[in-house]
Amino acid sequence: MPLGDRAWKRTLRAQALQRGAMSVAVVDKELQAKLNKLNDELRSLGSLLVAYSGGVDSAFLAWAAHQVIPGKMLAVISDSPSLARAQLLDAIAFCKEYGIPCQRISTGEMQRPEYVRNDGMRCFHCKDELFSTLDRFRKEHHFESIVYGVNTDDQGDYRPGQQAALAHGVKAPLLEAGLSKQDIRNLAHAAGLRVWNKPASACLASRIEYGREVSLEILRQIETAEDSLRDLGFRQFRVRHHGKIARIEIAREELPHAMSLEMAEELVRIFKSIGFTYVTLDLEGFRSGSMNAILPVASLLDAARKQ
Repeated sequence: MPLGDRAWKRTLRAQALQRGAMSVAVVDKELQAKLNKLNDELRSLGSLLVAYSGGVDSAFLAWAAHQVIPGKMLAVISDSPSLARAQLLDAIAFCKEYGIPCQRISTGEMQRPEYVRNDGMRCFHCKDELFSTLDRFRKEHHFESIVYGVNTDDQGDYRPGQQAALAHGVKAPLLEAGLSKQDIRNLAHAAGLRVWNKPASACLASRIEYGREVSLEILRQIETAEDSLRDLGFRQFRVRHHGKIARIEIAREELPHAMSLEMAEELVRIFKSIGFTYVTLDLEGFRSGSMNAILPVASLLDAARKQ
């Protein structure tokens, strides 16, 4: 069913009415206009590859492309060591559930010294490897474009990976349509996609303090630690790796559950068994990109100018 179909309007209008009459005009006009622009953007790009990770943004983009240009798109996911196995399997399962064509590829960022050294440009080198690999795949399989899930909210953060996207001519239809993260979640919810409220999740390498080399051992240590938090019932969190110190960030609304003596003892037991010597709970709670707080202001300003 085309995304601009009247069924979309009926669904969005019904949700708006549930939230109150004041929302009807905004949802019906502004969000629908953005959705229509997304449709146009996707149609204009011809056959395309979606750089897919399984997160809400790229999952919605892959689903939308499949709706708008069926038979002319392919979601491509990198089986990278920095992608948690649970996230990889869930991403593949999502595509199977909705009949979205999906292919797994391998990337070689771990063979790039500039990525492994883990400075403030690590994300650039990771995405440069990804988009280089995708571009070769695109040419071999005769696709016209590559798209990824960057949106308007991503413009206000330090994201050097966007520089790599620009260098490779990767398109950003969600951004071009003016869609924010909340817009995308609202549309995914209206479409009945189970990922609409999936917690945000960056790559595992983003948990490692800058200057500490990325290694398979550290990535697996972080993955095991975060799987343990998920098993304990936590939903939004990060395990920040500072060598022998694990700094656990948990969403503020979930912090009371983490701060009981019993839970503290369990966290210490689990994290020490994984290999950490010290186990800490960050009292500021979860926040995206907290590792960037130590980057020099000049680096942040330079990256912002290049976006």
